[in-house]
Amino acid sequence: MRLLLIKMSSLGDVIHVLTAVSDASRIVPGLRVDWVVEEGLAEIPAWHPAVERVIPIGLRRWRRNWRATRGERRAFRERVRERRYDLVLDAQGLIKSALVARLARGPRWGLDRRSAREPLAALAYGHRVAVARDQHAVPRLRQLFAAALGYEPPGTDADYGIDRERLPATAYEADLVFLHGTTWMTKHWPEEYWQALAARAAQAGRRVLLPWGSDAERERAERIAAAAPQAVEVLPRLGLGELAGVLGRVRAVVGVDTGLAHLAAALGVPSVTLYGPTRPDRTGTYGPGQVHLSAEFACAPCMSRTCTYRGSADVEPACFGTLPSERVWGEIEAVLTTHDGEAAHGA
Repeated sequence: MRLLLIKMSSLGDVIHVLTAVSDASRIVPGLRVDWVVEEGLAEIPAWHPAVERVIPIGLRRWRRNWRATRGERRAFRERVRERRYDLVLDAQGLIKSALVARLARGPRWGLDRRSAREPLAALAYGHRVAVARDQHAVPRLRQLFAAALGYEPPGTDADYGIDRERLPATAYEADLVFLHGTTWMTKHWPEEYWQALAARAAQAGRRVLLPWGSDAERERAERIAAAAPQAVEVLPRLGLGELAGVLGRVRAVVGVDTGLAHLAAALGVPSVTLYGPTRPDRTGTYGPGQVHLSAEFACAPCMSRTCTYRGSADVEPACFGTLPSERVWGEIEAVLTTHDGEAAHGA
């Protein structure tokens, strides 16, 4: 069977769907997957052995210059239509992904209007699947694939299926990676807390790596590192695959709600992830060794990109005042102790 999978963004969503690809590749004989994904994330599907062809789409870039990218858009349509598929599966449930599904040749499957994030997307599918929304994204995707491909959802643990041999080699090694960057301002853990956490890591003799993806993140990383320069290293700007290689070699990760935290979970790295405005029960890191710390605040989780709290607070966003650095460090120590004990036992 040849499947066209449409899951274009974002980083965490693309990581989550790997689990469903693993299910399908084990259960459906001869499954071959082509995958439409945003060009900035095109490395990820290629890490899974069941994915035969990656079809990048530059929709985010095209929107900024629609007229000048007409030729690229035409070439993309031709790539999507050059094969007839046994099944076209939109695993995103957005109008933009549904429009891509309509370009493809083959029976179209997707979420029904009550299950999709954007209900109008369901109009594009000939076959619609109901999947309860009050559960985490990973089991939702596994159920969608099972219904579309005609098998019972497996009761096994989720397997992201990443072939580590396909990741770039790296020389960077450390105990911890701090994932401090995120797109929502409300998801940012206070910088002074990161600095205090770095100082605690240094006191404990732990080495820390700080990645970054923009000038603002690099400047923040440098300020965090300045709190404990003997223990903290700011990485150079790395590509997604290079970051995956780094994450796969550390003992644990501390992060805010960001796509790289999901990548760490997919690589089986124990993590402590911090949630202020968002809900880990729906889109949190998923897998063994994942510790979720949620803000305990009157308006959390608000699910908002903008903080509307107007009361007095020691930090911004105010909800993260309930997750101080000493509490987070206590969780990290427990994770590291467990990891070191398992490593010693394995040795």
